[in-house]
Amino acid sequence: MAWIQIRINANADNADLISDLLVEAGSASVTFIDAKDTPIYEPKIGTVQFWADTTVIGLFDANHDMDSVVALLNADKSVAQNLTYKIEQLEDKDWEREWMDNFHPIQFGERLWICPSWRDIPDPDAVNVLLDPGLAFGTGTHATTALCLKWLESQDLTGKTVVDFGCGSGILGIAAIKLGAERMIGIDIDPQALEASLDNANRNGVADKLEVYLPENQPEFSADIVVANILAQPLRELHSVILGLLKPGGKIAMSGILTEQAQSVADVYAPFIELDDIAIEGDWTRVSGTKKA
Repeated sequence: MAWIQIRINANADNADLISDLLVEAGSASVTFIDAKDTPIYEPKIGTVQFWADTTVIGLFDANHDMDSVVALLNADKSVAQNLTYKIEQLEDKDWEREWMDNFHPIQFGERLWICPSWRDIPDPDAVNVLLDPGLAFGTGTHATTALCLKWLESQDLTGKTVVDFGCGSGILGIAAIKLGAERMIGIDIDPQALEASLDNANRNGVADKLEVYLPENQPEFSADIVVANILAQPLRELHSVILGLLKPGGKIAMSGILTEQAQSVADVYAPFIELDDIAIEGDWTRVSGTKKA
């Protein structure tokens, strides 16, 4: 199917409005991208934050009347005032195949692989987790997930109870089970993440060892291992909650932490945790250690 897209220069104040207008005009999808490479690493919890210079892209069927789209944008005075746009024809491709071709099996440590379901497994004798990109975050491609997976692969998880705090796709917990954990408890504020974790656990044949809960529904327990791949701010603010899930002598690994944030997270946990050296991968870090008795 042939497509046409409109690229619109926007800002943090009008990007959302432009998106609504494109949807009203019949856009099949709307995408926001950073126009000047100024990433937002840690927006406030519960908020959506756009870049100061945002490009809003609306995708339309190639036969769509783009004059009507531009007219709708110009009808809103706040948008029309500085409206700059470009309309482009898109090459007709097998977009699904092109998207799938971007994902390959990835190895973590000596024995753990994360493999898209449509790819051949490189090492059938390794610990293989089948995981497809989906609606919940976490496929192993991001440095923060990689840091946690490498840490898990280095631990003796045999018979252990593991908590994945902010479980997303369930990738960390499923990997933990395949690495020997007896029980995995996934906690997330997003019901969609819980659903994704269960689906991925079923795909990997480990659903019998996985439990998922919203925070308000979780039972009381004490875990041997806690992994939390979220962000620095909630790691600091929720430290008492997170530490309350871990038994004395248990181990914890946390990521989603930028290099300049690592010490502030470590300082919050230092009274309660014997800290390991901070691990760094690119702009991201992992803070880990063992809970004091």
